[in-house]
Amino acid sequence: MITSDKNRIAALTAAGSWGTETLHGLLARHASEQPTRLAVKDQPDREQLTGDAPQALNWEELDRASSNLAMQLHAAGLREDDRVIIQLPNIVELLVLYYALSRMNAIASPVPVQYGSHELQHMSHALEAAAVITIGNFRGADLAAAARTALPGTRVLAFGQDIELDTREADGYSQPMSADANRVVTICWTSGTTGTPKGVPRSHNMWLASGRCTAEAGNYSAEDTLLCPFPMVNMSALGGFVFPAAVHGCAIVLHHPLDPALFLQQMQDERISFTIAPPALLNQLAKSPDMWNQYDFSALRRVGSGSAPLSPWMIETFGNDFGVDVVNIYGSNEGIALYCAPEKAADPEVRATMFPRPQEDEYLKTRVADPETGAEVTAIGERGELLVSGATVFDGYFHHDNKDVFDAQGYFRTGDLVEICGEQGDFYRIVGRCKDIINRGGMKISPVELDLALEDHPSVQEAAVCAYPDERLGEKICACVVMKPGMEPLSMEALQDYLLGLGLAKFKLPERIEILEQLPRNAVGKVQRFALQETLSA
Repeated sequence: MITSDKNRIAALTAAGSWGTETLHGLLARHASEQPTRLAVKDQPDREQLTGDAPQALNWEELDRASSNLAMQLHAAGLREDDRVIIQLPNIVELLVLYYALSRMNAIASPVPVQYGSHELQHMSHALEAAAVITIGNFRGADLAAAARTALPGTRVLAFGQDIELDTREADGYSQPMSADANRVVTICWTSGTTGTPKGVPRSHNMWLASGRCTAEAGNYSAEDTLLCPFPMVNMSALGGFVFPAAVHGCAIVLHHPLDPALFLQQMQDERISFTIAPPALLNQLAKSPDMWNQYDFSALRRVGSGSAPLSPWMIETFGNDFGVDVVNIYGSNEGIALYCAPEKAADPEVRATMFPRPQEDEYLKTRVADPETGAEVTAIGERGELLVSGATVFDGYFHHDNKDVFDAQGYFRTGDLVEICGEQGDFYRIVGRCKDIINRGGMKISPVELDLALEDHPSVQEAAVCAYPDERLGEKICACVVMKPGMEPLSMEALQDYLLGLGLAKFKLPERIEILEQLPRNAVGKVQRFALQETLSA
């Protein structure tokens, strides 16, 4: 299955942005050049998660295991271009499976382990899935039995029951392997923060372009050991770890679900040199130097973070006190690939909130346009929707009407509102989602700005704002706040005084506060503002 047209392939190939490398081809290279180097390793408490002992594979073993697994899947009836739903935790078998399906020219469609029958049925129907590959036991839940119940007409293959991890020397998969890097290798899913998840087909070339961006941000080399704490189902893990590790031959140490104590222990024990962590965890570490000093993190060079605004003080603390650079990363399944590293912005204030505009010869091209009229926005200080095109960007959602997904010039409409900033207009600042912008009597307010301000309050664990309807102004602002354990709930007056003390304009002040036990998030951890709004209107 190839989604890119011949003109796009020819242009990006001529520019050197796309090539001939494939995921399984890179595996074969590393198996030949560095067969005994570590490729992937389970977290030490795997037995508590799946009932199986932790595994560790070098590149030669990973190559053999993927070949043997491809042979098993072929025997089970899977063929080229079959679309296969994968529901697995971060275990060695998942990485082996990606390489095996790549070898077969089948298409992996990974979903979070939290998804139930409703999501599986939707995705199986959308994909016309040939199979589901999962596991019998994950934290006491039988994912295979649940999949068989949800999808009675679909083949379900479970590790430990129908297929197995096998690293022995064997004849392996004997079918010829295609070297076409323009074939679709995955169909991941949008996070569903604004509605039903949509399938995002991505080719080897698209993924490898995104992976090279992350590798550049993290300054990867073959000597690196990476710690992956995100579920290997979307851009954070695939673009952040799987594909860049395949390019450079790095080792991946697996982790998930997020357990901060175990995460820190793995960083020390495995001599981790790069990882990506959520902002909340980095904030906690920056506020707790005693916790940091309990461990030996001398191998750690850089930490990536994103998915939510970063705090300048956190970046400054990591750099000055811990000797670790924090890189701000902004990506999406569709192919947004921006980052801000110390080389591009030494100032923590800039690095926390801004991203350099890509140059014309880079992997990504960008424009800014008025989200309503489509007119191009070029002046410093002006805001508009970020539009992107280039080697990292997909061709459109799977089996979807894509007429409004791209503009007339073929740029993907990200739905993200940015401000052009920097002395030369050479940076973007992410303001929020275009649809999330709150319109209070004609004054446009970024919820992201308020989220960040509220989360800096010493009594607040996490917070998010959303709009609620008002007859006079159209919309007003509600602050949805989760207090730190043992802290008294914030009053409306105290919250407003705090924000005014930060210098925020009065029209940005929330006029309603809801104290919650937790914020609604999707399976990959993003706050669902629409769910907050539904709660307010219930």
